[in-house]
Amino acid sequence: MTNFRLLGWLRRRAEDVSVLLLLAMFIVFMIQIVSRYVFNLPIGWTHEISVVLWIWLVLFGASFIVRDSEEMRFDLIYASVGDRARRVMALMTAAVLVILFALGLPAAYDYVTFMKVEKTAYLGIRFDWLYAIYIVFAIAMIARHLWIGWTAIFGRAPEAYDPTKASSGV
Repeated sequence: MTNFRLLGWLRRRAEDVSVLLLLAMFIVFMIQIVSRYVFNLPIGWTHEISVVLWIWLVLFGASFIVRDSEEMRFDLIYASVGDRARRVMALMTAAVLVILFALGLPAAYDYVTFMKVEKTAYLGIRFDWLYAIYIVFAIAMIARHLWIGWTAIFGRAPEAYDPTKASSGV
């Protein structure tokens, strides 16, 4: 398997994980609705699981699924400049984000590991397990923006936004 085929395969597995997280969140949400409005028996663990799944879904998806072209940016400015200016903007943005995430990573790691002393109210899930996805997210953002900076210097300019192209709407 070539590197690009392996990366494509890994990306599809990450999408599979996200689908499973979303499915689990939907099932738990439906249990919560039926329990509350059909049986008049509100249960708290469903809300807790929904929140945990949502946090993991968002940060996992941002780490491994969302492409650079799908991230939010100021398209009016970005699309109105040439390739060289887009490369400079991509490099500056990448450098700032790498520095900020790298500076914040030790404190985030300390906080996450400290939270092992706390547990969620209903299910007793340790908060360090719940927030561990943030460390994965921060490392993924550092790696992604190092790559974006590298390609801005040595590769090609990032694509300008094209409003005529269909996108996922993300």
